[in-house]
Amino acid sequence: MSDPLRKALTLAGLLGAGLAGALAARALGAPLPYLLGSLVVTAALSLTVHARSGQRLWFPEPLRRSFIAVIGLMIGSSFSPDLLDLLPGLWPSLLALVAFIVLAEAVGYGVFRGLGRYDPVTAAYAAMPGGLIEAAILGEKAGGDVETVSLQHFVRIVLVVALVPMIFLVVTGEAVGSAAGEAMTKGSAVWLDWVLYALLAPVGLFIGRVLHVPAGQLVGPLLLSAVLNGTGLLQLAGPASLLNVAQLVVGCGLGVRFARSTPRQLATGAGLGLVAVSLTLCLSAGFAWILVDGSVMPFSALLISFAPGGVTEMSLIALSLGVSPLLVTVHHLFRIIMTVTLAGMAASRAERWLTRR
Repeated sequence: MSDPLRKALTLAGLLGAGLAGALAARALGAPLPYLLGSLVVTAALSLTVHARSGQRLWFPEPLRRSFIAVIGLMIGSSFSPDLLDLLPGLWPSLLALVAFIVLAEAVGYGVFRGLGRYDPVTAAYAAMPGGLIEAAILGEKAGGDVETVSLQHFVRIVLVVALVPMIFLVVTGEAVGSAAGEAMTKGSAVWLDWVLYALLAPVGLFIGRVLHVPAGQLVGPLLLSAVLNGTGLLQLAGPASLLNVAQLVVGCGLGVRFARSTPRQLATGAGLGLVAVSLTLCLSAGFAWILVDGSVMPFSALLISFAPGGVTEMSLIALSLGVSPLLVTVHHLFRIIMTVTLAGMAASRAERWLTRR
């Protein structure tokens, strides 16, 4: 069998398995079924295949980036000139995010060092509330266990994505996402919407690369869509079916990343991650409760803004809830930038201290 054919069949199998998981999750009334259902099934499939053959299932990164760009375009389509009036009111919550980052790092470090018995460097970088790639790079440079750091950040993202919709389901009694029948549209979903997204996604990805910003594959398309919608040049509708496909692809792409973890490593990481994420989400809820009276954002949007998940995944939750997706994304980008900046400063100071000794 030729390599291109093998890859095509692997991708088809992954997407088919992910879709089956998504439909099952939807039938069960799970929140974000196309994201969580596909993630769970492909993660299990990836772990099984890797355990038997030692190989990692192939999933094209350009496909994942393309649909992250679609999500960025959808978020940007929620922009209106009225939102500019809200931006000055974000400074209290953005300032509070700095304090949240420090406290979340301390909580995570306590869990990974105290319960997990990780070495200090590995525990410190595993506890970073954001910046998966940056945490792995900085942790490896500092002498930490890069595999453990990477695993804990994957677990953090997956658990936050799973737990936040569950919290809303328990509190409100309504499922988040397509299981609730919500559609992210501003008008009828016609073929022109699909064509526009297909044409604009590559342009947005290019903008993201040029800007060299965190999560550029999301931010570039977001800015492009916001400018087009804000100036009235285009009004992008967000077809619900396209959002479901985007969730499916992102979920499958995230699921295959668990291939290199052994069941024991995964169980340990999941257990420690559950403790750390649960405590951090309590911290997130506390900050949201304190800030809500003086904020331009409702409690639900603040909770999502402080939840330490991935930018793309948390933006998807905000989109599904319809709670200020653009403002939520601003907070998550700020969280990641500040987390990486503070970690970089700490690493630089530690290196200078060790050199002097």
